[in-house]
Order: sequence, then structure tokens, then C-alpha cells
Amino acid sequence: MKKILFIALALTSTIAFTQKDKKQQDRKSILEMEGCYKVTFDFAETFSPDTGYVKYDDYSSHAIEYVFAIEDEPDFISLQHILVVNDTFIVKHWRQDWLYENQTILMFDKDRTWNNKKISKKDAKGTWTQKVFQVDDSPRYEGYGTWVHVDGKNYWESTADAPLPRRELSVRQDYNVTKRHSRMEITKNGWNLEQDNEKIYRDENGKDQLITWEKGHEIFTRGEYNCQPAIDWWKENHRFWADVRTVWGETIAANKTMKFERKVDKKLMYEHLFGMGDEYTGDNYDQAKAKKEIQSIIEAYLNQK
Repeated sequence: MKKILFIALALTSTIAFTQKDKKQQDRKSILEMEGCYKVTFDFAETFSPDTGYVKYDDYSSHAIEYVFAIEDEPDFISLQHILVVNDTFIVKHWRQDWLYENQTILMFDKDRTWNNKKISKKDAKGTWTQKVFQVDDSPRYEGYGTWVHVDGKNYWESTADAPLPRRELSVRQDYNVTKRHSRMEITKNGWNLEQDNEKIYRDENGKDQLITWEKGHEIFTRGEYNCQPAIDWWKENHRFWADVRTVWGETIAANKTMKFERKVDKKLMYEHLFGMGDEYTGDNYDQAKAKKEIQSIIEAYLNQK
């Protein structure tokens, strides 16, 4: 009996060690996305169930992008992206938060509407949720999956509904949901984000009609690029954007469903928040005043009828 108990305890200890070791591998892969990169964006529509569908033109672009951790805890890593255009012009870009065994997912429905959903402890076990935020730190999409480390490959896969990409937001009205089948893989020289996207029209009853598929590649390649302007900009602006994240976190947690107006006072939300951010830099920062104004702007978009 003692021998059986010893074996059982040994197996339990080994499993716990393996899980801990796997989690550290996961964290290492996520943190390996940090760096100064040249990133290329390439998208092409592929197949449509409608034989009469006319494909839109392919899309290609490139930029210098700085990716860095703004928070790094055992179960949580937050990576901020900043674009550097023509060596001097800064664009605060998207943000990706990674949560271990997270059970709350903010799911995109359609038409600027998101719903908070719960996933079971069983489904969340061993997974990492990637929460993606737009340039103004408003929600974009969230998905969860398991990091895989096999045959020298390190990758994560997930499927998530998302709004239209910014490159098509003002030119497309034939679809209102992008179902993103994403694969993020760490490479020798950086990392890749590969996408197989379904462009879907979702009606008022929740019925989906596939318009077309799209293939996407975002390739991040390390090099001797000048990311110092992004580093300097963040030093001047990080306090304001930390408070934007805090207010957003409180807003998301307090609402089961969120629907936003596209414009308030003829401006997009990022225009309001970026303009405010310009006023709260360096020694001019007043946290109490800033948080109050941030909350006021977000609520204005939530409360519009």
C-alpha cells in the first residue's frame, strides 16, 4: 500500500512539474515577441462560395514596429506595439494581452457590439487567452488556445470573431464580421502571424453568410532598425495610457454587453483620446483629471442612442 501511495505521489509531482515547465515555455514564446522589427502586411482574398463574387485588390504594406512588455506577471503579459514611420513619426498601434487559464472572454458580435462570456475551468485549463486592443485601447477581439512546442516549433492557434480590419472599415459594406483563424509562430528571426479569415455577413438573427475567404501574413523580422523614437515617446506618454487601460478594464468588467457609436461630435474615439493624450505628457500630467476625462469620453460612446 505504501509503495502504491509513493508511486501516486511521484506521478502527481511529475505532472505538476511538467505543467509548470510547459507554462514557462509558453511565457518564453510570448516574451520572444518583444523587439524592434520590420513588419510586412500582406492580404489576399482567395475563395468565395459565390461564383460571381469579384475579389478586391490584394493589400500590402510595411513599417518599423517596436514591441515591448508593459506588464509581465506569472499569469499575465501585456505587449504594446508602436509604429515608427519615416524614422520620426510615431503611431501608437495595437496591444496584445496574454492571460493564463483565463475564463472571461469578450466576444465580438457585430456592428460595434461585444458580449462578455464565460468559459469553463476545464476548457481554460492550460490555455492562454490573447486579448487584442485597438490603437485607443478599446476592445477588438479575443481568442484562447494552447501554445504548442514540438519539433523545434513554437506556435499558438485560435479562432475569434472580430470587426472589419481598419484597411476595409470605410470601403466595405458587404460583410460585418471577420472570423479570424490565427496562428502565431516564433521564428529564428522574429515571429509570424498567419491568418485564414472568413469575411461574413451576420444578420439580426445571428445567421452567418460567408462572403469570401482571405489569406493574411504579418511577418515580424528583427534587424538594426531605429526604434528609439518609439521608446522616447512611450517615456513621455506611458502614464496617460496606463490610465486609459485602467478605465477600459473597469468599463469592460462592468458591462455584460457593450455597443459603441462610431463617432461622437463627428470624431472617432481614437481622435478624442489621442488629442487628450497630447495634453497629458511629461510634467503636465494630472492623473485624477485625466482619468475623469477618459471615462467621460468612453461613456459618451457607450451612452449615445
